[in-house]
Amino acid sequence: MIRKHGSAVWRGELKTGTGTVSTQSGALDSQPYGFNTRFEDKAGTNPEELVGAAHASCFSMALSMILGEAGFAAEEIKARSTVFLDKEEGGFAVQKLHLTVEATVPGASEEAFLEAARTAKENCPISKLMAAEITMDAALETSMA
Repeated sequence: MIRKHGSAVWRGELKTGTGTVSTQSGALDSQPYGFNTRFEDKAGTNPEELVGAAHASCFSMALSMILGEAGFAAEEIKARSTVFLDKEEGGFAVQKLHLTVEATVPGASEEAFLEAARTAKENCPISKLMAAEITMDAALETSMA
């Protein structure tokens, strides 16, 4: 089983606190995020755009594989996954994700492309993640104050 991880550190209260997010590969290393980058459109990252980037990149790779299996090589696949975060009773929730894709695939008919895109949407691992079981280990550490 392949295992990859991302990590986050948060310090302080929700609106005044600050956090950093990092990835195992180091592509993100202590990238700042906070309330203002998530809810006030300030510069920086946030969980929803990271999920969108993960979904778009996973979908693009899955689509490339499916097209290849059908005998087509994509010159370019441009994908965007828009993550819809909305307020609901008890807080906020991701209500849906919407994929937008434009691709240049020599020799592929529109029907073959659309079928490959539907298959990729349903089967890329990040699409499947949206219905995955979530497990957790938690431990309370005492401060050295």
